[in-house]
Amino acid sequence: MAQIQRRKSVVTDIGGLLVGGTSPIVVQSMTNTDTADVTGTVNQVLALAQAGSELVRVTVNTEEAAQAVRPIVDTLRMFGCRVPIIGDFHYNGHILLRKYPECAKALAKYRINPGNVSIGKKTDDNFRTMIEAAIEYRKPVRIGVNWGSLDAVLLTRAMDSARLAESYGLGHDRIILSAKVSNVQDLVDVYRMLAGQCDYPLHVGLTEAGMGSKGIVTTTAGLSILLQEGIGDTIRASLTPAPNGDRTEEVVVCQQILQALAIRSFTPQVAACPGCGRTTSTFFQELAEQIQAYLRRQMPVWKEHHPGVEELRVAVMGCIVNGPGESKHADIGISLPGTAEEPKAPVYIDGRLVKTLRGDTIVEEFIAMLNDYVERRYQRKETGVIA
Repeated sequence: MAQIQRRKSVVTDIGGLLVGGTSPIVVQSMTNTDTADVTGTVNQVLALAQAGSELVRVTVNTEEAAQAVRPIVDTLRMFGCRVPIIGDFHYNGHILLRKYPECAKALAKYRINPGNVSIGKKTDDNFRTMIEAAIEYRKPVRIGVNWGSLDAVLLTRAMDSARLAESYGLGHDRIILSAKVSNVQDLVDVYRMLAGQCDYPLHVGLTEAGMGSKGIVTTTAGLSILLQEGIGDTIRASLTPAPNGDRTEEVVVCQQILQALAIRSFTPQVAACPGCGRTTSTFFQELAEQIQAYLRRQMPVWKEHHPGVEELRVAVMGCIVNGPGESKHADIGISLPGTAEEPKAPVYIDGRLVKTLRGDTIVEEFIAMLNDYVERRYQRKETGVIA
C-alpha cells in the first residue's frame, strides 16, 4: 500500500464502523429511491452494500420517509446486511427527528446542512434541536455545506456550526465535516483549508460530479489530489446515473480510485492491453471482460474464505509484443494470439510459463487455472479457522 501521510483526525464511530484516525478510508454511497418505498430502498441498499459501499445514506424528507427508516433498517438486518444507514436531512429534520424517535434511533448518523436548517430564522433553534437528538440517541453528525445551497461567503459556517454543536454538548469525536462543491479546483482549495483548521474527520466528494465519463473523470481528479495529500476519511462519487442506470457505479469508482492510488484493495485487478492493428480479433477484449466480471462475482465468496485475494493481479494481453512481458509481471496472466500469430496462449504464473492453451476451451481452462491459483495461494478460511 502507498505510504501516504494521512492527515491526523479524531476517530468517529458510525454504527460500529470507525472513520478517521488511521482507520481505512471509507466508501460511501446514497440511494436514489423514494425512502418511503421500503422494498425499493432495501433492494438498492443491498445492491450498494454488495458492491462494497460501507456506509449508505438515504433521504429523510417527509413523514412517510421517516416512518420507513425503522422498517428499512430492520429488513436489512433480516437479510444479514449491517451496513450503517445515514439520514440525509434538509429543512425539516428538526421536526422529523423529534416526531419519529424510531427513525432517530435506527439511523447510524445524521447529515445536517446548517445552511438550510434555520432558513428564515434569526436563531439556530432548529439546528440545536437536531444536535440535541444526536446527543440523546448517541449518534454522530456530518455537518455538511454545499456550494449550491450555501453562499461561498458562508463557507466557514461548517466550522462555526461544528463548534456550536460542541457547545450544545455533542462530543468532539461525533462530528464529521464536509464542504462539497462542483468544481475540482474549488474542492481542493476548500478541503485544504478545512484540513488545516480542524481535526474532525472529513467526508470528501464533489456535490454534483455529472454523468458518464465527465462525472468519473472529475471525481477521480478531485479525490485523487486530496487523497494523495492525506486528506479525506470518507469519500463518495456523486455520479448522475443514466435512466435506469446502475447506482452501484459510484461505489466501483470510489473503490477504483483508492485501489489505483494503492491506498486500499477491494478486488483483483485485470490488466489488459488497449488493442491495436495487431489485435483485430476481439477475443482478448471479450476474455478480459469475462475475467473482470468473473472476479467481481467471486469476490463476495473469495473475500470470506481467501484473505488477501483482493490484491491478486491478473493480466489478459492481446499479442506477442507486450503479452508475455506483462503476463510475467502479473500473479497470473495469459498472452492471447494477435492477428496472424500462431493460435496458442501461454499462461504465466508468478513469472513462470506453466502451460500453453490451445483450441476452443481457452477461457474455461484459464478460469480453472485462476481458481486453482486462488485456492493454493490464499489460505482457505473456514469458520474462523485457516486450513
